[in-house]
Amino acid sequence: MFSNLKRVVTLSLLASAASSVLAAPAPVSEIGNSSNTSANTASVSSGPASETDVQRLERLLENRNRTQLRMQQQLDEMSQEIRNLRGQIEKNSYDMQQMVQRQRELFIELDRVRSNMKSSTSAPKSEDESNDASKGGTYSANVNEQTAYQDAVDLILKKHDYTGAISAFQQFQKDFPQSVYLPNSHYWLGQLFFAKKQDVDAAKSFAAVISFPKSNKRADSLVKLGDIATRNNNAAQAKKYYQQVVDEYPNSSSAEVARSHLK
Repeated sequence: MFSNLKRVVTLSLLASAASSVLAAPAPVSEIGNSSNTSANTASVSSGPASETDVQRLERLLENRNRTQLRMQQQLDEMSQEIRNLRGQIEKNSYDMQQMVQRQRELFIELDRVRSNMKSSTSAPKSEDESNDASKGGTYSANVNEQTAYQDAVDLILKKHDYTGAISAFQQFQKDFPQSVYLPNSHYWLGQLFFAKKQDVDAAKSFAAVISFPKSNKRADSLVKLGDIATRNNNAAQAKKYYQQVVDEYPNSSSAEVARSHLK
């Protein structure tokens, strides 16, 4: 009986010890160590990944910036090219307008003297030729002289070869220095040089015309001298020429033109 009781007590103690062992809480240090280890592992594993993403993002931003910079440079170059082209177009347009204006001035003068030129080349001796002869020019029936003069005129009226006409009239003056057509040849040269804006040569040619007091081209030549002075910003000299036309040829069409400039 005593042995049975001893056995019961022993089993109770063993059961009680086992229960206490089973109910004991887990060590805090191990849980903490486990957590710290997991955190450290996560930190180690996440650190390099975060740095790689940042680097990748920086690389993408840098590439985008380079692309934008390159595109901006291309746009700037294109804008500059457009500005250059626009400037060239404007210059070409201005040059074209100037050329058209010179051509218009020349053709206006050609129309004004066309009838006079026809009469001077068709009649044996026109009033214009008689006036020029009184200044020292002599009329000649020389066919070569008439042909040379008419050929020079045709270079203007028919062929529109103005450079060739200048050479032809200059050669005519050398070959026939006493020709009755000499004032007219100077006048034609003046018109051609004026249209080309060769003002010095134009002024010399028109001045040569006004040295023939009875030439019917003298009034127009004075007006042209005034126009040359105006174009070269010499208002006083221009006014002098215009006034001379009004005083010496008050009833002429040239005087009307001169008065319009004097207003």
